Amino acid sequence: MRNKQNRAFSLGLILNLVVCSCATAAAVTRSLPLPVLTSLQSATPSQPKPSPAPARWRGLIGEYGPDDHILIILEKGGRLWASFKRGEESLLDELGHNTFEVSVTEPHAEQRLIFKRYAHGRATQVAVDSVILQRRQIEPESGNQLRVQPLRPVPELMKEALAAQPPKETGDFREPDLVELTKLDPTIRLEIRYATTNNFLGTKFYSEPHAFMQRPAAEAVVRANQALKKYGYGLLIHDAYRPWYVTKVFWDATPADKKVFVADPSKGSRHNRGCAVDLTLYDLKTKQPVEMVSTYDETTARAYPDYPGGTSLQRWHRKLLREAMESEGFTVYEAEWWHFDYQDWQKYRIGNVTFAEIERKDRN
Repeated sequence: MRNKQNRAFSLGLILNLVVCSCATAAAVTRSLPLPVLTSLQSATPSQPKPSPAPARWRGLIGEYGPDDHILIILEKGGRLWASFKRGEESLLDELGHNTFEVSVTEPHAEQRLIFKRYAHGRATQVAVDSVILQRRQIEPESGNQLRVQPLRPVPELMKEALAAQPPKETGDFREPDLVELTKLDPTIRLEIRYATTNNFLGTKFYSEPHAFMQRPAAEAVVRANQALKKYGYGLLIHDAYRPWYVTKVFWDATPADKKVFVADPSKGSRHNRGCAVDLTLYDLKTKQPVEMVSTYDETTARAYPDYPGGTSLQRWHRKLLREAMESEGFTVYEAEWWHFDYQDWQKYRIGNVTFAEIERKDRN
């Protein structure tokens, strides 16, 4: 810590900066199935909705410094804060457009932070007294953080995967009953990334954008969606049931150093069982996705459901989504705020049925 008589900010103190240790209508209601209606629950936010962060600070919020010693600039309660020393947050007093000072009541009192910005307002670095910390370029420009060059051509891998079989499983399992979320509740919206090229392999894997889940899980998602409406939000789905052969393509296409981001087909995934869903909130008035702390499918610490950075409103949206889903029996994945697993996922086998086969079954 630094006292008033010593304004020099030593490199030793830089090494104590936070280490980010992260290593969230009446006609429709009448049409819902009885099990959905009878257990509809309320998702009451645990905190009131905060105001958006002041526009002049938006370009400052982010991460600065090297991988092993990260300074996080965040907004909380309408004030700007700096996260020092393993999550210790210090309130910043605004002295000018780009100049802030740690409040005298805080640890590291009177340390001065001077930001340098591009013309459009986004900061490129911050000087903490005499030490320059460069902005960490973690925000994806294309809407998807992870990009992988496939080890082999995806069409070739797809052909092999379609000819392969999922691992054999023993035990008692429920009969699969995959249903489409939007048929249970048309106000659920879809942005299925794997039906587009906006995904980590830049390839379409689904011929049509669909979101199927096992019926109990699907009905739970519908209940969460209905409960969120009174707050002005609905659910936007990025992915749900994923056939096993797609998981195999992901695995076979991904280099060894990035396999941590994909599921091992020898074990299958909860998406394969029809009990996992990737989703976010959308605004009922604008129909646009809300802004979260990170983008979907981002592979940085910002994706963790307890990441402390961003703005109060972003974190509130993330928490509202989590509370709505957890109230219906889902658990958030520890490294992805958007990924939720239903409580009974172990009761279903790994599935490999294609979307086309599910639709044909529904028609018959």
